[in-house]
Formats: sequence, C-alpha cells, structure tokens
Amino acid sequence: MLEVSEVTAAYGEVPVLHQISLRVTQGELVALLGSNGAGKTTTLKTIIGAVRPSSGAIKFEGVDITKKTTPEIVQLGLSYVPEGRLVFSSLTVEENLRLGAFLAKSKSEVKARMEYVFHLFPILKERLGQKAGTLSGGEQQMLAISRGLMSCPKLLMLDEPSLGLMPKLVEEVFATIAKLKEEGQTILLVEQNVREALDIADRGYVIQTGRIVASGLSKDLVESDLIRKAFLGI
Repeated sequence: MLEVSEVTAAYGEVPVLHQISLRVTQGELVALLGSNGAGKTTTLKTIIGAVRPSSGAIKFEGVDITKKTTPEIVQLGLSYVPEGRLVFSSLTVEENLRLGAFLAKSKSEVKARMEYVFHLFPILKERLGQKAGTLSGGEQQMLAISRGLMSCPKLLMLDEPSLGLMPKLVEEVFATIAKLKEEGQTILLVEQNVREALDIADRGYVIQTGRIVASGLSKDLVESDLIRKAFLGI
C-alpha cells in the first residue's frame, strides 16, 4: 500500500532523513521506532506532504505522491494524527469530528463514521457538546485519533499516540490501536514505547539519526541486541 524508497529530506540546510526506505502492506500494523530526534515525525510529515523530500520517491497504492500536496494525499486515503494531540480546543468534540469528515459525501456517511468512533471511544459520545480544550489528556488523544478516522482512511499514521498519558491510558490507547488492526485498518505507528508497539505490530523499523538501522518482524526485533540494549535497557 505504501512504499517509501530512499527518501532524503531536510529542514532548510539541515539534513534530517538519509535515504529512508520502508513499506506498509494492506492490513498491516507497522511500527517506526526510535528515540527523540531520530527522524520519526519527519518521516510521517514527508509521507503526508508537509515536508518535501530532496530525493527519493513515495508511492501510495502505486501512485507517486512525492510531489502531491497534503490535501491531495489525504483524498487518496492517508490520514495523519500528529503527536501532541493538537485538537481544536475552542471547538466542541462534535465540531472536531466533523472537521475530520470533510471528505464525506453525505450526512448519513458522517453519522455512520461518528457511530464507528463512538464504538471505539464511548466517552466521546458523552462529551459531544463539550469544548475539546476541557477534555482530559487521554480524552483529547481519543478525539485526535477519532478525528483521523473520520476521513475513513485506507492508511492511518499515528505519531506518538501514547505521549504524555498515564500508564492506564497508555494501555487503553494501545488496546484500541490493536482493535483497529483486528478490524482491518492499515496503520503506520510511530512510538517511543518500544515493547508496547512491538507487541501489537506485525513488523517494525528502527530509525537512528535519520537512517533506518534495523527492520524485521516484531518478534525478531524485540529479541534483537539493538532493541534490547538501546530501548529496553537489557
């Protein structure tokens, strides 16, 4: 579904990504792992068109999206949930969700999508008329993920969904991501919680200083010396 081939990207004159290559096939949950500043977020931003690669190519379902705009990429079926939640705090939960459904063609389609996210996060139905800025951190993360799902994406990209959450809420978020995978959603997950991410992922990539340094099946990565020493403290 997604193929990133030898992509290099920079912020101004500062190189960030160095010939990054990765792939995601339909129905997979793929984890992109690394420490702060490794290039994980930049990789997702490059895929979604917010950062322009200086070389390499990105294809989605066989279509070259390397030079397409973010709206064009979203219309093809990609959705990006950024780190830090970034909900529209002055708008209600319902208004945030409706913004995520801007591609929907009818009111019935919007309603069906809302019912789906309420199935995942029942608390949002109770908070429908509440301002997003007054929600707890966990509820805001639920809203951010739900807003991403409102576009009915073929591929959902999640950037650090557990960031800043209490351990109990981290468990809930990962359980929901696993449930999405079980229901057929294709997911590219960026995470610092390495063991939790690999527990639910099919495959993973490890990025360090803008380079992919390891990749493979999750069960193999979690036993690798690189993961055990660099991320698990073993």
